[in-house]
Amino acid sequence: MNRKYFLSNMVGLLGLKELNAHPAAINALHAAAEDSAMRIPAYLQQGDKIGISSPAGYITKEDIQPAVEQLTNWGLVPVIGSTIGKRDFTFGGTDEERRIDFQQMLDDHSIKAILCARGGYGIVRIIDQLDFSEFRKNPKWIIGFSDVTVLHSHIHAHCNIATIHSKMCNSFPAEPGTAEPDQKKSIESIRQCLFNEKFDYEIPVSSFNRTGIATAQLIGGNLKTIESLSGTPSDISTRNKILFVEDTGEYLYSIDRMFWNLKRTGKLDQLKGLIICGFKVKKDDEGEEFGKSLEQIVLEKLSDFKYPVCFGFPVGHQKLNMAIACGRVHRLEVSAGNVSLTPQ
Repeated sequence: MNRKYFLSNMVGLLGLKELNAHPAAINALHAAAEDSAMRIPAYLQQGDKIGISSPAGYITKEDIQPAVEQLTNWGLVPVIGSTIGKRDFTFGGTDEERRIDFQQMLDDHSIKAILCARGGYGIVRIIDQLDFSEFRKNPKWIIGFSDVTVLHSHIHAHCNIATIHSKMCNSFPAEPGTAEPDQKKSIESIRQCLFNEKFDYEIPVSSFNRTGIATAQLIGGNLKTIESLSGTPSDISTRNKILFVEDTGEYLYSIDRMFWNLKRTGKLDQLKGLIICGFKVKKDDEGEEFGKSLEQIVLEKLSDFKYPVCFGFPVGHQKLNMAIACGRVHRLEVSAGNVSLTPQ
């Protein structure tokens, strides 16, 4: 059946909210997004506006000031969202306040990018109420990581528009001149992504790597968040993609469980490549040792597959957290003595 015909009939029969919860409709939406051409938002130019919003955790105006100054130094015009400085317990305002702020920035054609102020938790509470119709007509860069994986995944599943996985406002150094090299490099990579300037990733070689070459769309983000989105309208299809994952503060047994989720939901089956980024692992409790390393956990799930795999990619909850364009086609090359990832 023609996918567009199928979707129009499903909308008519179920309505939009029911459509989002219907497994067959979710699969059709993902298939339709895959078949559509991936779109890259316009790269930024001097004088462009960049919004700052906090769709997840709470952050103060003082905390975002280093980012505001850096963005201004790049020639951009920061637009401070109404959620900055608001607080509802751990959140940057109530669900409705966060939804309204982010929606206004999605719909404002003069804003060319939205930098999420911080992660934490909260985007899943508002994602189903956000309207991406104007965003589809006028794509803009959505920037962030950690909890922002919800946005990366949802946008990839429904819009097939590129986004940027990177540090956020709470990671900009107060004194850029004296910041550590890894922090400087990470922040500079955001500018390079936004202005479409070429840069290289310094990727270590691991004895656990699996060699090979893959050219495909690159998708991914925080592994725990990806797991939590399984079976929802924000779930991503990994078919014929390069997947990257990172996480922090998890025990090895929990990481093992998450990789079993990837395997059992079929997300590892038809990959073109897999990139294992930074993982900050909690030390096992005494007497409760898991007995496998991160590398062993991953490779155990890949015994049936032959695609390239690399470990230690410089993305994650760490000082060296390089910007990476989700949804954009990349070429991954893994050899015995070198690893490279290049946007195409």
